[in-house]
Amino acid sequence: MPTTMNDLNLVPELVEAVRDMGYEEPTPIQKRAIPLALSGRDVIGCASTGTGKTAAFLLPILQRLERGKAGGSRALIISPTRELAMQIDEQALALGYHLGISAVSVVGGVKMEPQERALKAGSDIIVATPGRLLDHMRFDSVDLSKIEFLVLDEGDRMLDMGFLPDIRRIIKALPTDRQTMLFSATMSPKIRALAEDILNDPETVTVDRQKPADGIEQSVYMIAQERKAPLLSRLLKKPDATSVIVFVRRKADADRLARHVRRGGIDAASIHADRSQEERFEALEDFRSGRCPVLVATDVAARGLDIDGISHVINYDVPYSAEDYVHRSGRTARAGAVGEVYTFVSGEDRRQLSEIEATLGATIPRATEPGFEDDGAAPRSAKPSERRRGRGQQKARTPRRRSGNGAAASTSDNGKSPAATGSEGAAKTSRRPRRRRRRRPEAAAASSS
Repeated sequence: MPTTMNDLNLVPELVEAVRDMGYEEPTPIQKRAIPLALSGRDVIGCASTGTGKTAAFLLPILQRLERGKAGGSRALIISPTRELAMQIDEQALALGYHLGISAVSVVGGVKMEPQERALKAGSDIIVATPGRLLDHMRFDSVDLSKIEFLVLDEGDRMLDMGFLPDIRRIIKALPTDRQTMLFSATMSPKIRALAEDILNDPETVTVDRQKPADGIEQSVYMIAQERKAPLLSRLLKKPDATSVIVFVRRKADADRLARHVRRGGIDAASIHADRSQEERFEALEDFRSGRCPVLVATDVAARGLDIDGISHVINYDVPYSAEDYVHRSGRTARAGAVGEVYTFVSGEDRRQLSEIEATLGATIPRATEPGFEDDGAAPRSAKPSERRRGRGQQKARTPRRRSGNGAAASTSDNGKSPAATGSEGAAKTSRRPRRRRRRRPEAAAASSS
C-alpha cells in the first residue's frame, strides 16, 4: 500500500503540484483508487465526504491526459451542483497547471457564451452539471466524440436530485470505448444498478462507508424548536466558533436565520437554490475569506463546499437521512483536520435521530448548554403551557351553566356567568316581549252587550 505521493507512480509535475497544495501523504481512498485508475480500470469509489475523492480521480486523469496529448476535450466530469463543479474545475486547473492541461466549468446560472468559446477551443477537461451540458449539446457547442474519461462525482446525490435521465442522455453521446469512474459517499441499490449499466468490470473501493470522518467531534442538543435560534446565538459567540456552516431544510429558513444571526452582531450569509449564481459566489467568497464567519445553507451546498478550516457544522434542522448527516459533517475536519458537529433535536425530530444513529451504528453524545437544558420532549405543535402540564393532562374546562331560559350561559372575562354578575348580568339577559292574547269574536260581542 502506498504511503507517500511518490509511491503512487505519479509524474514529478503532479507530485510537485500536490505538494504546492500542502499535501504530503495520500488519503485511504487515494491510496487504493489512484493505482487502479492509472492502470485503466473502471472504478467505483465509495468514501465519506472530505476524504479526498476529488484528487483520487483528478490525479490519474491528468497523468493519462499528459501522456497522450491530443486535440479536443478528452475528459468529462459530471457533478450535481454548480458549487461542486466550480471547485472541481479550480482543482483541475491548479493540479494541471504544471502539465499545461486546461479545464472549463459548464454550469447554469451564468452566461453560456464564455463556456461556448472554451468548449469550441477544445478544453482538455469539461466539468459540468447535467442540465447545462445538455443545453450546450442541443446547440451543438460541445464535441463529446473524443471523450476518453468519464467521472460521475457524488453519484448518489445526482440520483436523489432526479438527474438519472439526463445522465443517460449524456452517456449515449459518448464513445463506448472509455474509462468510467463513479464516486459517491454512499452506495445505494440505485447506484449499483447504474454502475452495472455504464461501467465495464469495475473495481470497487470502499473506505469509511457511511461514517463521519475521523477528527469530527459530534454532539446532540435536545432543544425545543422555538429555542433553537437562541441556542444558536449562544454557541456562535464562543471563541472557537471561527468558521461555521449552519444547515437548514428550507430556503426561506436560510434567509430568516441569517438575518437572526446578523441581528445578534455576527456577520452571516445564506446560500440556497433561489439565489443567483453571483449571489452564491459572493456569499461563498465572503465565507472562504473569513469576512463572513457564518454561512447558513440548505443541502444544495452540502455536496459542493470544499473549504478548509471550517470549525463547526451545526445541523439546525435534523438531516433527513444518515447519508445527509455524513455529507453535512464532511464540511469540517477535511483532509485530516479536526472539527465539531452540533445537531439540534426537538421532540418531533427524535425518531429521525434514532434512525441516523442506527445507520451509523453509534449513539451520538448528548450535550447541554446552561439555560438550555433538555426541553425538547414535547412536539412542536404543543404550546409552552401544555408542555409544562405534560401530554397526559388535559386543560381543566370551566363547566357551562344553564340560564333560566334553558340556554347555555357563557362566562365573562372574570370567569363568572353574566347571571352571577348582578345587574350587569341582568341587563345583558334578553327577554321576549309578552304577546297580548286576542279575544275571539264571540267573547267580544258578549262583553259589549
